[in-house]
Amino acid sequence: MGQERGKYDFYVGLALAISSSIFIGGSFILKKKGLLRLAKKGSMRAGQGGHAYLKEWLWWAGLLSMGAGEAANFAAYAFAPATLVTPLGALSVLVSAVLSSYFLNERLNLHGKLGCFLSIVGSTVMVIHAPQEEEVETIQEMAIKLKDPGFVVFATFVITVSLILIFVVGPRHGQTNILVYITICSVIGALSVSCVKGLGIAIKELFAGKPVLTYSLSWILLLSLIACVSTQINYLNKALDIFNTSLVTPIYYVFFTTSVLTCSAILFKEWYHMENDDIIGTLSGFFTIIVGIFLLHAFKDINLTLATLPVFMRKEEKGFAANGSVHYERLDHSVENDSCAESSDIHSSDTVSSRRNGNMITM
Repeated sequence: MGQERGKYDFYVGLALAISSSIFIGGSFILKKKGLLRLAKKGSMRAGQGGHAYLKEWLWWAGLLSMGAGEAANFAAYAFAPATLVTPLGALSVLVSAVLSSYFLNERLNLHGKLGCFLSIVGSTVMVIHAPQEEEVETIQEMAIKLKDPGFVVFATFVITVSLILIFVVGPRHGQTNILVYITICSVIGALSVSCVKGLGIAIKELFAGKPVLTYSLSWILLLSLIACVSTQINYLNKALDIFNTSLVTPIYYVFFTTSVLTCSAILFKEWYHMENDDIIGTLSGFFTIIVGIFLLHAFKDINLTLATLPVFMRKEEKGFAANGSVHYERLDHSVENDSCAESSDIHSSDTVSSRRNGNMITM
């Protein structure tokens, strides 16, 4: 009975995580459509300090869609392992990219299509191999997990590193090094996911009629989540404002997901129940998603599609042939110069020997 209940929770969490990605990915399109409509009307744009978007229903639809997606993501942590829920957040990037090509007329090049395909494959592999047993079912069990020496050391390390980056490294190198602000967001994000996981379990127990509001841990988790999310939003906005989005998004995904997987392995010990092939499959799926996200963002400005691929290949072949002909011409020219030099040496040596013999022979 417990095993069937665990599978049921797993699939509920999986459905919530996928629906969360769909809602969040679609929210960007709705907001963008609303802002484009305002731009056509001649209203002051949001980037210029305008707030006309508050009167646009499409923008509000996007905001509601994002709220629904975040709520679904929050609930997913209460049912499924963080090892599964967090990497599936990459699907929101995929949904946004695909929908933008249809509704915003933004071309999705060959690299982007390949990236979408790899992201789907990686997500599928992770779903197949993700742990289906949930370790924490009650808020009391969560309290025991939080007192584990391994997690206490990990949390202390994360907080110490974050404070050093915020107060020492950030003011000096934050404006020039993209990894500073992203690292702050990522390591703090690992703790925020742990708080979300605990609050999700508390909400499940609240609906079951248990007095979780009387537990101090519930309020500590809530306050910790607010502090962590506020810090994440602040430094992620700084990174997006200074550096290119096509670099920030994939790097942040890799760092954030790696931090969450590490925290999950230490706190919930979900990996202890996995077979070796499932561990390899989960990591392989994760790295496949990373490659897909990288292709989707890093080469989005390159105009390469299946239709233009033959033309691109012909240009490459022509360039190679041209370079090859120049190389052979230079080689022939050098050989010719060498042969001339050799004949000149022979001629001069013969002349010298003839002079030594007292005769002058003209070659």
